Amino acid sequence: MLRSLLIFIGVVLLGAVAWVWLTLNWSYSDGERAGYIQKLSRKGWLCKTWEGEVAMVTMPGAIPDRFEFSVREETVANKINALAGQRVVLSYEQHKFVPTNCFGETEYYVTDVRAVNEQPVSTAPPVAPPLNAPAAPTATPAAPAK
Repeated sequence: MLRSLLIFIGVVLLGAVAWVWLTLNWSYSDGERAGYIQKLSRKGWLCKTWEGEVAMVTMPGAIPDRFEFSVREETVANKINALAGQRVVLSYEQHKFVPTNCFGETEYYVTDVRAVNEQPVSTAPPVAPPLNAPAAPTATPAAPAK
């Protein structure tokens, strides 16, 4: 009886370890998100994890969409901290069904970050000036000195 109980407990523990390993090493999806780093902080009572947020702006003047993420590697967290406030592209992997938030509070784990130098281009058509708007002043050539 005791032996079968120990075998059962061992199988349950082995299954739990295998599940955690599988959810952390096999990604459901991956991709990139671009935006401005708004925050990155190390959070948690017992398990400290890096948690961050990116404001994704589709065009100037639009309401930004937020992308919340977790970072597991200290080197990636340092790179993100160095680029705080700048437009960046985050490479991420999505890991579903991670059994505890000791590995991160979100299911999106950032694996790399790079800075973006160009500004987003608006796809809106250019706005024409109103018809009754005064013409822009033009510079007149200076009179020759006597």
